[in-house]
Amino acid sequence: MKDNAIILTAGVLTGANAKTAHGLIRSTSRYTIIGVIDSVSTGQDAGYLLDKVQRDIPVYATIGDFTAQSERRAKYAIVGVAFAGGRLPEPVVAQIKEAITAGISIVSGAHDFLSDMPDVRELAEQNSVTLLDSRKPRPKDQLKFWSGEIMQVTAPVIAVMGTDCALGKRTTAVMITETMQRKGVKSEMVFTGQTGWLQGHKYGFVLDSTYNDFISGELENAVVTCWRETSPDVIFVEGQSALCNPSGPCGSEFLLSAQCKGVILQHSPAREFYKGQEHTGIKISLARELELIRLYGSRVLAITLNTSRLSVSEARIFQEKIAQDTGLPVILPLEDGMDGLSDIVNAYITNK
Repeated sequence: MKDNAIILTAGVLTGANAKTAHGLIRSTSRYTIIGVIDSVSTGQDAGYLLDKVQRDIPVYATIGDFTAQSERRAKYAIVGVAFAGGRLPEPVVAQIKEAITAGISIVSGAHDFLSDMPDVRELAEQNSVTLLDSRKPRPKDQLKFWSGEIMQVTAPVIAVMGTDCALGKRTTAVMITETMQRKGVKSEMVFTGQTGWLQGHKYGFVLDSTYNDFISGELENAVVTCWRETSPDVIFVEGQSALCNPSGPCGSEFLLSAQCKGVILQHSPAREFYKGQEHTGIKISLARELELIRLYGSRVLAITLNTSRLSVSEARIFQEKIAQDTGLPVILPLEDGMDGLSDIVNAYITNK
């Protein structure tokens, strides 16, 4: 049975920094989510707040309110937010301490490791709870170096990449994997971030907590292991950041080291500058990302749109314009679902 868990979001549940919470609210095979702790969104259903889908995940203002009002007990409290540099701001740390005092173990994917914080560690020992830092890197002697074994993989490997970070790449990867599975196509997903592990995906690693020399090898190993153990019809790889994001360029590893010859490219038409980089004046360019992917020898199968900060009518206008400008199919995953994209992927698999 899955363990019951609550999610800590410290007042930012509806913002982009709560993407870990959003992923867990939508799906996880590792935990049963029974509540969210967020003072700003108190009294609402987290699923309905996120997607207008009722998921019976109530939002409580405090840990005290949860323990007083919920009929179910939580074994874990999961840190559901991710800030620049993986830092844990004080409001989140305060929620963590409140949960520990209530006898609830903590799962965190931040770069600020709870086990390295003396006051948090001491409080956990006093209350006999566990601190799990899921982003802690494994020792170097347990990591793989790139070997070229990826060339043996015969299943199509498709990366879900993006034109920036925090665009919903993982959400799109999960949705297309699940849709293909429902349609009888043997599909697997390789995760590359801490939320993918929290959601219970079997194959993958946390890219941004891995020593740089071993990123290519760990990525290759995840794809090869997935292929050997499951013999899938298609493997989807969760992308990170963007090829041209100056604060964290990423993408060539997927195209070269994982040999992702197909790409689904996620884009936010409402976002002009890279997230948190407005002061630099460096603009996002969909055309530049498309051209770079082509030069790397891969093919963009479709563009998926993150429609945050857009009305439905505005999103449809962007959908039509981008399709005309690029000649590519443009999909709105949350609004339209994945049937159209699954047909595109099926055609790619069939003709590969």
